[in-house]
Amino acid sequence: MGAPSRTKLSAADLLRRLATVKLLSLDVDGVLTDGGLYFADDGSQLRRFNVKDGEGIKRLLKAAVEVVVISASQAEAILKRGESLGLEHVRIGVEDKLAVLSALCSELAIELAEVAHMGDDFNDLPVLEAVGLPLSVADAMPEVRERALYVTERGGGEGAVREICDLLLAARK
Repeated sequence: MGAPSRTKLSAADLLRRLATVKLLSLDVDGVLTDGGLYFADDGSQLRRFNVKDGEGIKRLLKAAVEVVVISASQAEAILKRGESLGLEHVRIGVEDKLAVLSALCSELAIELAEVAHMGDDFNDLPVLEAVGLPLSVADAMPEVRERALYVTERGGGEGAVREICDLLLAARK
């Protein structure tokens, strides 16, 4: 018996769904990072972001795909990372990710059905259940992977976001 399929959609169906995505919504800890938190002696938190993920995000922005980063964390490093990537939409300290995403979609005139969200933990579940294309990283919590229509080959902070960015770009060709 082989390993279970990482996707619940055929390759063709996945590309068709990706082609309709106008906004990619990303969690931070466990998606854009490996989920680890580093604490400096002064108590500040540090996160490790993947450069390949960043390049994928920049390529999406050039292709006119909106990208939002939504995190429960209030770390300033997330804002700095978003700024370095040229992101207009970075939300930190968010308790209700779905409410924030819904408000942004209204502002941008984008339907939730045209959104892909990439999450890894329980606080992403309401968003994953509401968007058109729920995605998770390989090392997400089992309940999150179950709700995702596509699970990346790579884990959070290890190029999983780049994997999705590349698929989104391929679907737009």
